[in-house]
Amino acid sequence: MENFFAGMFSPEWLAALSGILLLDLLLSGDNAILIALACKNLPHEMRRKAIIVGGLGAVLVRIVCTLFATGLLASSYIEFVGGAALIFIAVKLVTDHSDGRVEDGGSHPTTFGQAVRTILIADFIMSIDNILSLAGVANTVPEGKWSLIICGLMISIPIVLFGARSS
Repeated sequence: MENFFAGMFSPEWLAALSGILLLDLLLSGDNAILIALACKNLPHEMRRKAIIVGGLGAVLVRIVCTLFATGLLASSYIEFVGGAALIFIAVKLVTDHSDGRVEDGGSHPTTFGQAVRTILIADFIMSIDNILSLAGVANTVPEGKWSLIICGLMISIPIVLFGARSS
């Protein structure tokens, strides 16, 4: 337990926490809009419940993924692999010769279960930028990395959920 509190509230730790909060505020707007859209067709009383249940599930997924990403970023050659993946995606996007038509065959979630499932899946996909930024900033602090991750998530997640309720 001593390692958890090591380095907490040092100037470096507070600077990293400020960076995490700023990055999360900048990168979480799309997640809040997504949660609101996933619940827009539900009755008002179910909408609040779906936001809370889906948001809590998304928080758990985000915590697990952040802990995984933090360990992954500490490994050798991960930046090379990530860069190669980004180059592959960029080339694929540039060379994609589709005519730009988007088929909207999907329907918007209309049940509580569909809304929660949509929130969990879409938030996982859209949170990758948040997860990597949180893990990257946390890796800059030699001591107190885990306390920084937990504090950053615990402060920033309610902001996303409040933004979803306001939308």
